[in-house]
Amino acid sequence: MDAIRFEDVSFSYGSGAFAIRNLNFSVREGEFVAVLGHNGSGKSTLARLCNGLLVADDGKISVFGKSVSEKDNLFEVRKEVGIVFQNPDNQTVASIVEDDIAFGAENIGVPREEIGERISFALKAVGMEGYRNALCARLSGGQKQRVAIAGVLAVRPKVMILDESTAMLDPRGRKEVVDVVTRLNREEGMTVVLITHFMEEALRADRAIVMNKGEIVMRGTPEDIFERHEELQTYNLTLPRIGYICRKLREGGLNVADTLDEEKLAEEIASCGSLRNI
Repeated sequence: MDAIRFEDVSFSYGSGAFAIRNLNFSVREGEFVAVLGHNGSGKSTLARLCNGLLVADDGKISVFGKSVSEKDNLFEVRKEVGIVFQNPDNQTVASIVEDDIAFGAENIGVPREEIGERISFALKAVGMEGYRNALCARLSGGQKQRVAIAGVLAVRPKVMILDESTAMLDPRGRKEVVDVVTRLNREEGMTVVLITHFMEEALRADRAIVMNKGEIVMRGTPEDIFERHEELQTYNLTLPRIGYICRKLREGGLNVADTLDEEKLAEEIASCGSLRNI
């Protein structure tokens, strides 16, 4: 079943130019999809259209078969599609971690006795069990973003969209966040849409799309897209550094797969034998 489906969707902010134009796009339930593109390509507009934060000018958007354009469906749609935005500080609504996580669940009317269970579940899911009573202001950027993810999880959505959620984090913080959502997808079956301009993050996804000027210009597995590196450059995108290393190794005769894991790459290199021809 499609978790999210766009059919000939267009959207303009009123300036005359379309941010999204005639977009056809779908995400299957349980899938992990990466949405890539430079600034202004339409990625964040796509995210906000998914749960009705923006309303399409034309076309049809549905979430698990429910039309997003129908106001009567919006409450259920927003319960099923949670979005984590770029700046974790802008998403913090309480000073204590557990209060911040509880906010969304309280606003959808979850019974008080159940909220405590949801907080515990969400904290465990993001690996923050020991921070329940911590001050949000004292957390690192990566920890704050994991708390933001926990707040979305407490609502129990079926779909999580990360809209440039790692853009303001250092490499360690980015890895923490992507590790969490990858585990949620693989172990909990959560549908994940990862919107990013960090190309290396896309290697975690089942499928990737590249957007440019509000249109999808490339589709396929991350590996397929990265192999088309010259085409990527025309959209101001480049291979992740480790992807570039993997490609150069293959050109040199070593049959290594694209990976984010430096240790795995080292093991593959070692298993391939001699490096004399590189």
